[in-house]
Amino acid sequence: MSSEWPVVSIDEIKAPGAGSIAIGPFGSRMKSDCYVDAGVRVVRGTNLTGGRSFSGEFVFITPEKAAELNSANLSPCDLVFPHRGAIGEVGIVPDDGERYVLSSSLMKLTCDVGRAKPDFIYYFFKSTVGRFELLKNSSQVGTPGIGQPLTSLRQIKLSLPPVGEQQEIAAVLRALDDRIALLRETNATLEAIAQALFKSWFVDFDPVRAKSQGLAPAGMDEATAALFPDGFEESTLGPIPRGWNIRSLDQIASYLNGLALQKYPPTDGAWLPVIKIAQLRKGDTLGADRAGRNIKPEYIVRNGDVLFSWSGSLEVEVWCGGEGALNQHLFKVTSQHFPKWFYFWWTRHHLDRFRQIAASKATTMGHIQRGHLSEAKVLVPPPELLDVMSASAAPLLDRITQNALHAQTLAEVRDTLLPRLISGQLRLPEAAAVAT
Repeated sequence: MSSEWPVVSIDEIKAPGAGSIAIGPFGSRMKSDCYVDAGVRVVRGTNLTGGRSFSGEFVFITPEKAAELNSANLSPCDLVFPHRGAIGEVGIVPDDGERYVLSSSLMKLTCDVGRAKPDFIYYFFKSTVGRFELLKNSSQVGTPGIGQPLTSLRQIKLSLPPVGEQQEIAAVLRALDDRIALLRETNATLEAIAQALFKSWFVDFDPVRAKSQGLAPAGMDEATAALFPDGFEESTLGPIPRGWNIRSLDQIASYLNGLALQKYPPTDGAWLPVIKIAQLRKGDTLGADRAGRNIKPEYIVRNGDVLFSWSGSLEVEVWCGGEGALNQHLFKVTSQHFPKWFYFWWTRHHLDRFRQIAASKATTMGHIQRGHLSEAKVLVPPPELLDVMSASAAPLLDRITQNALHAQTLAEVRDTLLPRLISGQLRLPEAAAVAT
């Protein structure tokens, strides 16, 4: 049990030698004019987004500039933490053949691998206890920051099991992370396929163009191809497939704006997590505010609902984070007459334009208005063709949704196991049974 594990400080498990606990360079040593098109990757807080791997866009510096930065250079399996900004996040440097260096807002830890395995220490910092240790010395005035980041990091303590047990614990948690990552990668591929299919049918009109040239549409059976017209007609949008109709987004779907949920506080212990823009971006309701259940049923969000944040960070997603209450600044998108894939991908199609409109607003939080939904046009094929299209498009969206729900379930299992494994409250055989 955890009582059998010695309590050690981070300073005690760092690798021998200088620079095993280090901070990124002062801003004056690596300004934006140091960046080049390719070279050594600079890890910033934006590259730490909840997973063990880095994500997002990198900036680069030259190898010569990286050599000047000494201990800010990173090695595979180094742990990196923001000491300013997104405090509480943690990442681990991959062994992928790339070179990485810390930005000025990060600090690093190189573990003594004979005593502390980096994966285990990573999962300690992913636990609520480890995250609290990172956050407890931070200031929340202005941009969050840690006043003495390296001292604070060195003083953090944890219970440390034997190296072999560290490896086994980390392996259970990493296996769950790997399965989650695979599902998300699969979804990225499926979304690319669905987007390409939508573009082919509704933007480029590939089947119609092929038939207008006397050709058979590629990858399409004869019965399906027969439902596409073989020519175009003029419209206010230019040439469109003959027999198709022009509608607006708000004619094919209902866009229900959420509530000011502070007016609906929890009552008698009955509550729902509040789904705001932040929850939509994360895909879960961890740490969300609470609202009472005494709201109309249409304002309750469930898995599979299409949500559209129309201000701030404009996103359109199929929600897979569990039941919640729809907050203002979010639309729940539904339709009585058109399939989900149809209004989902059409809303996604107009998202870039909506973001441009929001960015042009002279406010701190750009947004769109309902009039922009009416201005956004949609092409509607005849019902029999729409039904045939659904046979290809609907299963793709269904599979994407099911994969996201599976990933969410695995994440919940991981997050349940993590603190109990790290603390020694749960032994490995029990954890392995839960994780399989």
